[in-house]
Amino acid sequence: MAMQAREIEALIKEALPDARVEIRDLAGDGDHYAAVVVSDAFKGKTRVQQHQMVYQALKGNMGGELHALALQTSAPE
Repeated sequence: MAMQAREIEALIKEALPDARVEIRDLAGDGDHYAAVVVSDAFKGKTRVQQHQMVYQALKGNMGGELHALALQTSAPE
């Protein structure tokens, strides 16, 4: 079963409560999404560390229920 965009957003916000999250379904199939995540928690972190934080927030769904997620992360300016 594919994940819904609102489920992805909820998992990210659970782990990063201050995050501004925008999710787009790229293929209309519930398997391929793009996400923009902006959080203070990313300050001082490398892009790889930021992405790892988001993947951890997804609690193992990446590669299973969620096939692909194009990530764009940053700290607020």
